[in-house]
Amino acid sequence: MAIVLPNQISVSSSGRLHMGFFDLHGGLGRKFGSIGLSIEEPSIKLTASRSEKLLVTGLANARLETIAEKLIAKLNLNGAVNLNIQQNLPEHAGLGSGTQQALAIGTAISKLYGLSLSTAQLAELTGRGGRSGIGIAAFELGGLLVDGGRVSNNAQSKADSKVPPLLARYNFPEYWQILLILDNKQAGIHGDEELAAFKSLPVFPESLAAHLCRSVLMQGLPALVERDLVGFGNCIKELQMHVGDYFAPAQGGRYASQQVGAVLHYLDKSGAACFGQSSWGPTGFAVFENAELAHKTMLELKMTFTEPHLIFMICGANNGCAKVLET
Repeated sequence: MAIVLPNQISVSSSGRLHMGFFDLHGGLGRKFGSIGLSIEEPSIKLTASRSEKLLVTGLANARLETIAEKLIAKLNLNGAVNLNIQQNLPEHAGLGSGTQQALAIGTAISKLYGLSLSTAQLAELTGRGGRSGIGIAAFELGGLLVDGGRVSNNAQSKADSKVPPLLARYNFPEYWQILLILDNKQAGIHGDEELAAFKSLPVFPESLAAHLCRSVLMQGLPALVERDLVGFGNCIKELQMHVGDYFAPAQGGRYASQQVGAVLHYLDKSGAACFGQSSWGPTGFAVFENAELAHKTMLELKMTFTEPHLIFMICGANNGCAKVLET
């Protein structure tokens, strides 16, 4: 029986918050274990169909075209795709745009050509998951995610080519609301600059890595299961403090953006339970018990911080996988 391929694929996938690495030492053979959260917005939405030549329309850019070009070449396809980007994630903002773009485009191509490639295979083909597996797991599962990092020794092994293993996944409370603080004037560290930053940083203290691992396992995750935002937030704030200070020489301070840092400092003084910077930033985040408190705080921040390049938005967690529709 002949396989009937879909004529068109629609893919929708949202950004993620990378809340911090809890083992940057690597003394036990693995490094970059991390915790993060899939969020509802912002997101990427695209439609794709088979075509003879690659065509990217809508909110197109060179990065998206390059992702598609490389995938088509690696898969040795007899054809290409017509991609229309209806919505896109802000790039180099700390929201994981590169991974979501790569997996959304890869999923569309895989479905259109009947390749049945897994999310992990697509991640490897597009070079995603070099340090963190949070974005990959966010695409595949959503929710609050913990990964085990990558093999840290210099010897090449079979495990080196795999994406970081997912250790835990939980639904994030739907009534907890997330406030995002975006700085449109500044981009987070990425690409060659990111590689150079990691190489220039000193060895992370083993005792501190052990403490942060314990904090995530015995404080953050139990508090999440018990819906205790204060306990969960204490874990995230401590993780952010130590990791942010470790990265300070590379990003210019605990937070990449001085303006976002000022907002987070204000939230700290106001008693916010949970806040931090996502990845290299500059995007900051804060988590609130309910929508009313989140909106009240956002209005207060907009009146206090009036810089035009600062954008505040509220979203919920995304506890589901990327949406894929075949027609």
